[in-house]
Amino acid sequence: MPAKAIVITGPESTGKTTLTTQLAAHFQSPWLPEYARGYIDNLNKPYAESDLLEIAKGQVAAEKEAIKKAANVIFLDTSLEVIKIWSEVKYGHCHPWILQQVEKRKHHLYLLCQPDIPWQPDPQRENPNDRDQLFNLYLHELTKQNTNFVTISGSKNIRFTNAINYVESYIHIS
Repeated sequence: MPAKAIVITGPESTGKTTLTTQLAAHFQSPWLPEYARGYIDNLNKPYAESDLLEIAKGQVAAEKEAIKKAANVIFLDTSLEVIKIWSEVKYGHCHPWILQQVEKRKHHLYLLCQPDIPWQPDPQRENPNDRDQLFNLYLHELTKQNTNFVTISGSKNIRFTNAINYVESYIHIS
């Protein structure tokens, strides 16, 4: 039986990577970094719309491999919904392959991080002013896709405590 994949998702600078690494350490489980970050770091130029398809393909391949190797639970620092939403916001549409993958690749649980913590600048972050609007797009997408998700909010410590509780209750009931 494949490992349960738990996705930590949401707009930029909402503590996804921090929460992902905390949960992985707490549950002594592996975690998968966001594929886009490494891809963009190695580009040597600004990314283009065509790069989003390559990022999506890399994300899918990395997820498949990581889930196959994990024992019980694996934490994913984002998934394809991030690429879909960003593509639609930045370019007004999304590649059909990405849309198909979003439809067919449902993970076990999604923790949707609210943008209620301060923005942290980062060379790859582009949108400090529309995080609430982007959060609503994530909320809509996860609802439309009929995913199993909960929202995570509050300070770093409260987020972590609540996320542990959600994951523990999910693991016990599934």
